[in-house]
Amino acid sequence: MGAVVPRLSLIVIARNEEAAIGRCLGSAAFADEIVVVDNDSTDKTLDIARSFRAKVIKAPDWPGFGLQKNRALKAATGDWVLSLDADEWVGPALSAAIKRVLADPDAADGYEMPRRSRFRGKVVRHGGWWPDHVLRLFRREHGRFSDDAVHERLIVDGRIERLRAPIDHDAIADAADAREKANRYAAIAAVELARKGARSNWLVALGHAAWAFINTYFVRVGFLDGRAGLGVALYNTRYTWQKWWRLASRR
Repeated sequence: MGAVVPRLSLIVIARNEEAAIGRCLGSAAFADEIVVVDNDSTDKTLDIARSFRAKVIKAPDWPGFGLQKNRALKAATGDWVLSLDADEWVGPALSAAIKRVLADPDAADGYEMPRRSRFRGKVVRHGGWWPDHVLRLFRREHGRFSDDAVHERLIVDGRIERLRAPIDHDAIADAADAREKANRYAAIAAVELARKGARSNWLVALGHAAWAFINTYFVRVGFLDGRAGLGVALYNTRYTWQKWWRLASRR
């Protein structure tokens, strides 16, 4: 008799992701279980998730990214967990690599993988966006997410290794998406900075924003990505300015 392959749970948090979640869930349909925690979607996100036989959990309140992902993790029952954002997906090479991990009795406790992000449809190779290793595959009993409201981290107790195949990520779909994400993430980040005791004013905000552009476009050679690289630098600048200016405005 062959060895029993451990079960895999895919976990995703979502809100109004009808344009992307089908691609996400479909790419990891090899998972034994799909868990979607939804934050009060008003579009077809829930219908699409259910079409993949996902275990859907409605969460009308928003506790932050870390706590929301821990809700999804708590609902998972697999031996292993793959955590994806709704705008991410798994290609054939990564699917094969994940299956090899599951079949390996000497596998590590967690696996990082590079994330290949796109800005308005173009793959970004510079500006700090590549290889952007992210920890997403882990033994369920060995992992949890930090409680951070934004830029949460997956914390794995045990040995961590890396896979070479990337996660694909549609980071910014268009100009409207860039504005919406910069505004939303900046608002959350400002609250988190205030909670940690950070202070700001217009000069501090300007300094952080200027460095965000210089670091992305010049230091990390974002200019090598052409128009997409400039777009990423401007997006990072806008997000950084808004984050620190919102913090200053809280006084």
